[in-house]
Amino acid sequence: MQGILETRAGAIVHADYSQIGAPLRVAIYDDRVEIENPGILLPGMTIEDVKQGVSKIRNRVIARVFRELGLIEQWGSGFCRILDEAERQNLPEPVLEEIGMKVRFTVFLAEEISPGIKREAVEGTEEQVTEQVTEQVQRLLICLKEKPSGARDAMQCLGLSHRPTFLYDYLRPAIRAGFVQMTQPDSPKSPTQKYRLTEKGKRRLERGE
Repeated sequence: MQGILETRAGAIVHADYSQIGAPLRVAIYDDRVEIENPGILLPGMTIEDVKQGVSKIRNRVIARVFRELGLIEQWGSGFCRILDEAERQNLPEPVLEEIGMKVRFTVFLAEEISPGIKREAVEGTEEQVTEQVTEQVQRLLICLKEKPSGARDAMQCLGLSHRPTFLYDYLRPAIRAGFVQMTQPDSPKSPTQKYRLTEKGKRRLERGE
């Protein structure tokens, strides 16, 4: 995604360099890219403001140089373009959050392991891996033992507040392994969507493996 490149540039522009030794961080996973920069939003700014394209520049000299080099376009426009691009590709909405004294921006990727390699190409390997239930999946199975639960209730049971962590470390591995299924598979984004154990999931939970 072109937007990710601009987001990296934006992280440099908005970083708080008074935090000596606090690094910019770019973490690339199979399903997402996380970009962190030191420094929370400037006073008066909210995450909703950023989503609406409002911008306050922390480092004006760097911003001006990056704009003249074409590394960023219009100030405040990058996040809006990434939201639009994610919607066009039917991807989860990118997440912007303040964590401690830094800002983390998470962009979700299409269903590819790496450029040009689709998930179907490694399907056999993935099935073998998912047979070894992770601790996260096992905890989710326990939460769904009594009855189907929506995402919010399941996250509360797990003690989670970060939705992407729930989706990518707990729910999706459980679904890929065939342990959990949607109650409304034809409407995956329904606000009343819930998740329940499959027969395979129930057997796995009974064995306690």
